[in-house]
Amino acid sequence: MKRNSALRLAAVVSVAALLSTGCSLINKKESGQAIDPPPSGAESMMETASVPVNAANGRQVTLYFKDPRGMVAPVSVYVEKTVEVAKRSLEAMVDGAKGTPALPQGFTSLLPKGTVIKGIDIKDDQKLATVDFSKEFNNYKTEDERKVLEAVVWTLTGLDSVEKVSIRVEGKTLTEMAGAKTPVDKEMTRAMGINLEFASGMNLGQAVPVTLYFKNQTPEKYDYYVPVTRMVPRTDNLAKAAVEQLIKGPDAAKGLASVMASDIGLLQVKLSDDKSTITVDFNDKLLGSDKKVPAAAAQALILSLTETTGAAKVQLMVNGDVKVAGTDNTSYSKPVAAPDHINPVKM
Repeated sequence: MKRNSALRLAAVVSVAALLSTGCSLINKKESGQAIDPPPSGAESMMETASVPVNAANGRQVTLYFKDPRGMVAPVSVYVEKTVEVAKRSLEAMVDGAKGTPALPQGFTSLLPKGTVIKGIDIKDDQKLATVDFSKEFNNYKTEDERKVLEAVVWTLTGLDSVEKVSIRVEGKTLTEMAGAKTPVDKEMTRAMGINLEFASGMNLGQAVPVTLYFKNQTPEKYDYYVPVTRMVPRTDNLAKAAVEQLIKGPDAAKGLASVMASDIGLLQVKLSDDKSTITVDFNDKLLGSDKKVPAAAAQALILSLTETTGAAKVQLMVNGDVKVAGTDNTSYSKPVAAPDHINPVKM
């Protein structure tokens, strides 16, 4: 999973002001060339061969959809292997498009039926992706307006070559959404947040965002993580704030599951001098009866800390000891990076 510390921390400074404006809070054909008009029969480009796409003949990507609770959640699937991976990723997110990957039950597409990705221009030197949608992009449900933006931005910024996203519709730069008129920044990043949460009475001018990962499960027992950007009182230690919020747990109204017990003690959180690694030390209440860290707790912790701070790795400790293992037998004796893909769908 790609992270950019400088970009995220810089965005935090202005996040509260941006929130009040709506959207922000927070083959080389696809790279470095102008957006071309769609060729005749562009809609057919959204179709894939009848052969199922899997690990053998496809490429794994993390796409964002609406989950059964109405939240924007990542799902890692295989799409057709192509040099235009950004375009193919968005095409796979269009409602009803042929070649759309099989999703867990209850997950739905946020890009409206009939939407065509008319072109994508990725400027490698700027890490900026400009995507041009057809007019059908505007046919979303009004209540999903912000979710559509989050899904597009978080999907594209999950690619190594992209940190910023600009949206056009029929060649015209989008400045506001068609439904509820949500303002749209010329360039959007993950600093816009996802599944935003605001505490009642919070002064946004004195708040900063942390992005947390909690658990959910479909009736068919598909377990998955859901990212939530929560505004918290301003602090210089975002890593500590994120861990404290993970321990506090999810908003009860969201129906998400906690990943850590509320009585776990946090002993220390420290960012390395080069800002690449976060060391987090807990008391032994983090461990289960088998003296191992619950896999969900470790995974959510790593996802939350790397997303919030931009650090590349997390060193997990218990009472100062790095000899820690998870219930899935993962060793945490050395710093661990976040996974490249979240919530993989089993083929």
